[in-house]
Amino acid sequence: MSETQTPGSRGPRVFAADDPKIVGEPAQSVDDDLVSEGALPATAQRSSDGASIGGVFLSAVAGLVGLALTASFASFVSTALARNDWVGWTATSLAIVAVATALVIVLREIVGLVRLGRLSRLKRDAEAALRNKDMALERDTVAALVETFRGRRDLAWNLARLRDHTRDVRDAGDLLRLADREVMAPLDATARRLVLKSAKRVSVVTAMSPMVWIAMLYVAIENLRLLRGLATLYGGRPGGLGALRLARMVVTHLVATGGVAMTDDLLGQFLGQDLLRRLSRRLGEGVFNGALTARIGTAAIEVTRPIPFLDAEPIRVRDLLPELLRRTKAEAGAA
Repeated sequence: MSETQTPGSRGPRVFAADDPKIVGEPAQSVDDDLVSEGALPATAQRSSDGASIGGVFLSAVAGLVGLALTASFASFVSTALARNDWVGWTATSLAIVAVATALVIVLREIVGLVRLGRLSRLKRDAEAALRNKDMALERDTVAALVETFRGRRDLAWNLARLRDHTRDVRDAGDLLRLADREVMAPLDATARRLVLKSAKRVSVVTAMSPMVWIAMLYVAIENLRLLRGLATLYGGRPGGLGALRLARMVVTHLVATGGVAMTDDLLGQFLGQDLLRRLSRRLGEGVFNGALTARIGTAAIEVTRPIPFLDAEPIRVRDLLPELLRRTKAEAGAA
């Protein structure tokens, strides 16, 4: 019940819980109100359904086109192979060549992946031998390392020196240190030159390229070529799939060690000098991309090197940046 109030008064009122005057119909949603008022078309509510149906339609059409092309190609090949004239013999020869080369490519990819796995296993065994001072595992690791580089003419003299001094090693860890000095140090010098040359090329091309997408494409190709070159230098010889796997390993290593941020800090220290004021924007971008390529190269060395750095000097980005910047100064002066 409610209290009696004079007209115009605004005092408090009391209602019963079951008063029908205060029980209303449930309010419509905002979308329903807009649709009923004509402010929002009813088809807008089904836009997501229409988009999904359009995607299914395009997928079905693409599948039909692909199936038609495949069926046409298969029909052409079968018809050509069935002929007993020069067309049939040519088609048969080309099919044999295609199958043979496909098998070679597959075998090469498998061998490349196996070689990359061998490098990773050698590094794990070397670290375990050093950690546990296991001389038996250490000798097995060095023997596997020698087997990996057997037949390399550039390392024939180094491997001979390693074999001559192997019997003189008595303490744990000394054999791996000997291998690091005699075998890995010359390879590290070559790897350093490879990384520096690749970083210089990336720096120059990025600075001189008229289009950004051309520079990005070249940087990607150059970095993949650098990864394959470093892996081949250390005994990996990866193919296409191996290079992609190596790229994933290098990215994982960079993320784990914070290498990209460290490269940015180092580059900022160098470019924070008066060089930054004299370089153009394009040349600055070239130096930055070159420094990132150098960091990727040093990370690839750490990943593909079959044993960790012991007596040999590690390759660091800070050691490569001064020479890279000198090349950039020369390019800036020439421009």
